[in-house]
Amino acid sequence: MVYTIPSLIEEKISPRAKELIKKLDDFVENECIPAEPTFHGQLGKGEDRWKIVPPIIEQLKKKARSLGLWNLFLSKHYREGAGLTNLEYALMAEITGKSLRIAPEAINCSAPDTGNMEVFAKYGTPAQKEKWLTPLLDGKIRSAFAMTEKNVASSDATNIETSIVRDGNEYVINGHKWWISGAGDPRCAVFLVMGKSDPGNKSKHRQQSLVIVPRDTPGINIIRPLTVFGYDDAPEGHCEIIFKNVRVPVENIVLGEGRGFEVIQGRLGPGRIHHCMRSIGAAERGLDLMLARVTDPSRRTFGKLLAEHGTVVSDIAKSRMIIDQARFLVLNAANMIDKVGAKLALKEIGMAKAIIPSMMLKVLDRSIQAHGAGGLSEDFPLAAMYAGGRTLRIADGPDEVHIQQIGKLELRRAEGIRTVNEKLKLKSKL
Repeated sequence: MVYTIPSLIEEKISPRAKELIKKLDDFVENECIPAEPTFHGQLGKGEDRWKIVPPIIEQLKKKARSLGLWNLFLSKHYREGAGLTNLEYALMAEITGKSLRIAPEAINCSAPDTGNMEVFAKYGTPAQKEKWLTPLLDGKIRSAFAMTEKNVASSDATNIETSIVRDGNEYVINGHKWWISGAGDPRCAVFLVMGKSDPGNKSKHRQQSLVIVPRDTPGINIIRPLTVFGYDDAPEGHCEIIFKNVRVPVENIVLGEGRGFEVIQGRLGPGRIHHCMRSIGAAERGLDLMLARVTDPSRRTFGKLLAEHGTVVSDIAKSRMIIDQARFLVLNAANMIDKVGAKLALKEIGMAKAIIPSMMLKVLDRSIQAHGAGGLSEDFPLAAMYAGGRTLRIADGPDEVHIQQIGKLELRRAEGIRTVNEKLKLKSKL
């Protein structure tokens, strides 16, 4: 299927971006998706799953770079980026979502590296950029973002307990983190670690700092890789980690002490949109697989093709409608980031993040159902995609947090509405 840019925004997409979209669509359809069996076949067994990076990944990265499909995520606000708008990249992120395990990494646009690279690009010192951003942009290393903690409710990031204490010219870090994506990858060279450097500060949003911790620093202990419905996502993984008396130089602070919350808010806004657009791409692939399955002449029940049953037709229609609804919601959020920045687009970002993962799950569930028992197996990518989608209802802030924020932002309009209503009442009396 050739990707079609939604007509409503086509005039906002530059000729260069349109050409990149065409190239990327061809690359994902004809290179990444066909490479998926090879990728899974090249994964290591047992402990080797955390030591071996499937060679097919580097082959695809080389091909993508030769096509100019590289680091597309960094917006035109960054000199290191590809010069695209968030709206333009949102369309490209959707395309990569059709091959979630392969395509984003193949074009060096996979999480958590994208968010970490944006932190370095936006807040990093020249020395920090040279040491970490440059090799990340080159795809030579990978990274992890360590914020979520096992022993606190991390949906409220002010709860984090990891301590960051200054000792002379060093910071000493102690804490217990988990669900740290990318930490298992043998190429992971650096962590961005969130912790409390000033727990007594009256402002709960000025207690935290973000520090750069090289992976080989003494005191870092990876306890185990965690699984999502049995999937370990090797070799990147989602790991439980203990930081014990980990020491880094004071120049490894990002932006400054007490500014961790500021940094992570700048990091998470665009990243949430990337996740949402990839989820739409995954939903589209789920629907494509469903259409192929239900029109397969060998698949008949009670004398009919699956597609001739009313319930199946209804599921297809419902899936088409909610995918398109979700797409315009997230494109609006991406456009708002371009216009006013992520901080002022919180409502639009939050709505997309709260709605789209659930949409993806509904579409994939219908596709799984149409595939019968096969949909639950590893013969199709649906079950793995479903596990990843379910994760997104929690990752980068659970649905409930975004919904609460959206409601509060809406309530700010109440006073203005009441004022207008009072004026209308006064006029009616006159």
